[in-house]
Amino acid sequence: MNAGHSISDVSFVFPTAEQIWRVLVLEEYNTRVVILGVMALGIAAGIVGTFLLLRKRALTADALSHATLPGITVAFMVMVGLGMQGKSMFGLMVGAFIFGCVGVLLILGIRRTTILKDDAAIGIVLSVLFGLGLCLLRLATEMPTGNAAGLNGFIFGKASSMVAGDTKAISIVAICIGVIVLTLRKEFTALCFDEKFGAAQGWPILRLDIVLMSLVAIVTVIALQSVGLVLAVAMLIVPAASARYWCTKIGSLLLVSALIGCLGGWLGGVVSALVPRMPTGPVIVLVCGGWFVFSFIFGPVNGIVVRLWKVWRLNRRVAMQHILRAMFEVSSEDTLCNFESIANTRSWPQTQVKRLLSRLERHRFATRKGNCWSLTALGMAEAKRVVRNHRLWETYLINFADIAPNHVDRDADMIEHVLGTSMVEKLEALLGNDPITTSPHPLGERG
Repeated sequence: MNAGHSISDVSFVFPTAEQIWRVLVLEEYNTRVVILGVMALGIAAGIVGTFLLLRKRALTADALSHATLPGITVAFMVMVGLGMQGKSMFGLMVGAFIFGCVGVLLILGIRRTTILKDDAAIGIVLSVLFGLGLCLLRLATEMPTGNAAGLNGFIFGKASSMVAGDTKAISIVAICIGVIVLTLRKEFTALCFDEKFGAAQGWPILRLDIVLMSLVAIVTVIALQSVGLVLAVAMLIVPAASARYWCTKIGSLLLVSALIGCLGGWLGGVVSALVPRMPTGPVIVLVCGGWFVFSFIFGPVNGIVVRLWKVWRLNRRVAMQHILRAMFEVSSEDTLCNFESIANTRSWPQTQVKRLLSRLERHRFATRKGNCWSLTALGMAEAKRVVRNHRLWETYLINFADIAPNHVDRDADMIEHVLGTSMVEKLEALLGNDPITTSPHPLGERG
């Protein structure tokens, strides 16, 4: 992908605009083959990785990728022993897939026949099969016939050696995986979230599990040449993990995960083509990692920015409720509330009280006359609603949570989102005809 650069040349030259354009439009043949291949891989990995992540078996992909190494070496040794071309890509992939399936069966067998959990089963299979692969790789290099040089390239991948046949094969596999997942999406969803429910529906849970793990093994095998067995797990997990910060529905997760995997493959391939001697596989993984960091910070579903924004809004709302309750308690004896009495109600700092009172005034909940404040009609209605909700919450804690009255939280938040309609009716019956609980807004209307 970086033709024209000498191996001994270690200098870095920024690509020209013409070079960038040629890469973006996939003008060069080798660039086109590699980028289209890794984009198809990203789509397949994103789709399968979503269910793998929801199944809470993220490290299974790591175990399967390491399990393919002995399959590659055994396939090489068998083909050489039969007088065939030992580096036949089809034969090597078949060997990798067989041992990947062996790894799947070993993990499922250990999990279902012993007291060990998934993490222990994955650790055992990963370490043992990878150790076996390294030993077999050493034996393969010492065989008198055949040339095992280059087999260790599958450990870290070598995308630049991809040909058009590889890209077509990966694309076909990605299409097949998409069809299978679309057909079994409901069953896979039940398997990931509630396999007991699926078993109660009569679905073959074990066979579905084997099918899902087989798809993981297939994606791992087709990822060996581009990103290698060490980094194959990143292509399966990182796009799916990034998608969790953008959506929650399973259909949207599959679509976004596939899109992130596709964009990661495209951008990683572009960067690798523009930067001399930059390995494609690691660059793709780094780009996917960058997508994850961006999603983790700015994702609309539990991203850091969104969480901080929600906490800030919640704190503002709770502070408004507290100042309304404080003014209601003071104004129940006198229409006007002086600044000191409001501040002394909760022992708040005066600067905080001033800021909250100014906010009430901006919302037209309170008016100021000199050093005294009074609730407007809108503010009184809102204060009554807040006090009513708070008393409902106290009633719930005392009567249903069995908490002593002197331990009830004074600063409880509004409960519209916590209690259902039937529970609210019971609580209102327990409170009786307390005039303070008369609210201008139905409970939950403003939630």
